[in-house]
Amino acid sequence: MTNVCLYFQVHQPFRLRKYSLFDIGNNTHYFDDEKNKAIIQKVARKCYLPANKILLDLLAKHGEKFAVSFSITGTALEQFAQHEPRVLESFHQLAQTGRVEFLSETYHHSLAFLHNQKEFLKQIEMHAKTLKKLFGAQPTVFRNTELCYNNDIARLAERNGYTHILAEGADHILGWRSPNFVYKPKGTHRIKLLLKNYRLSDDIAFRFSDKRWSGWPLDAKKFAAWIAPIRGDTINLFMDYETFGEHQWADTGIFNFLKHLPAECFKRDIGFHNPSHISAEPKDELDFRHTVSWADLERDLSAWTGNKMQQSAMQNLFALRDAVLASSDDLLIESWRKLTTSDHFYYMCTKWFSDGDVHKYFSPYETPYDAFISFMNVLQDIMHRLKVDNKVSPTLVQNRWVKV
Repeated sequence: MTNVCLYFQVHQPFRLRKYSLFDIGNNTHYFDDEKNKAIIQKVARKCYLPANKILLDLLAKHGEKFAVSFSITGTALEQFAQHEPRVLESFHQLAQTGRVEFLSETYHHSLAFLHNQKEFLKQIEMHAKTLKKLFGAQPTVFRNTELCYNNDIARLAERNGYTHILAEGADHILGWRSPNFVYKPKGTHRIKLLLKNYRLSDDIAFRFSDKRWSGWPLDAKKFAAWIAPIRGDTINLFMDYETFGEHQWADTGIFNFLKHLPAECFKRDIGFHNPSHISAEPKDELDFRHTVSWADLERDLSAWTGNKMQQSAMQNLFALRDAVLASSDDLLIESWRKLTTSDHFYYMCTKWFSDGDVHKYFSPYETPYDAFISFMNVLQDIMHRLKVDNKVSPTLVQNRWVKV
């Protein structure tokens, strides 16, 4: 018998408003409150509330046989509390069942691990405290932003007491191996590595409504039949929660799929478990020398660091950390941390090829350059507030942002 590990990522960033050159030194209101509120309320209506209701019903119906896990970012939780508290309450109801596991990650869904380990650990601590406060949860499983993972992240997670860590089942790392087994991260002793089965996960998250796909139409019965012959420790189905109702609209049948999947799995002797309950011993050691993510076809960091705009914005942002923290200005520190959210750099991506439409779909900007300009203007205002000389912005020339 092989169990399914059903894991969902829940994240919403604080999107920036169109912050112009003329705002610098005159306006410290960086975020688009109206747009953020509208998006939270829309996605709550289309995804979070109906999907949580289905999961709550499934947990009541199937008892101990069914389980599901989430990582919910701090930026999403803040906005639920501000704009749609019913969503927060529905997650609280799920937590009370005792069969929903909440995973650890960075509070701001950031790429801090690339630039500052202290900030990375601080945001993990902030997130853990929030989960404890809201849901009484003490996470033992770590999931880094966008499944960004390498050997060093695994070692750091182990040193901080985590028992399991999630990553993408990247073919170039696995080779002949299967993602459906538990592995040992290179250089660690106890922590267990769980890999996303991206083919099966993406059948739901990306291909579900594609009428050109050979697997269309997909329903719970067909999907359960696909996974029934699979043998291994765990079939890890990892995806954005917004798959249900937002990325795949209700009229595609995605909610019926979710509603009937557990029963169809049980008919075929397929169970469900949460990451921390996966006790199988590692079958092999895997060496992730370079960072792998679950983004795009490349499964690397290029969605956030692939061009000079992204690299400059990220370097300039983290160069300000010490000065921002030394200011002891809580509102400034909070704004700076919201800027570390990975989405801001994703919006600057210029990969307009096979997966470019994905970046365009998620961006509130007309072009990646617009995203860069607003972001860098905000950084310039923060430097003005800190009275920091503009020594870290090579892209600012004669008060005009250069397209790079």
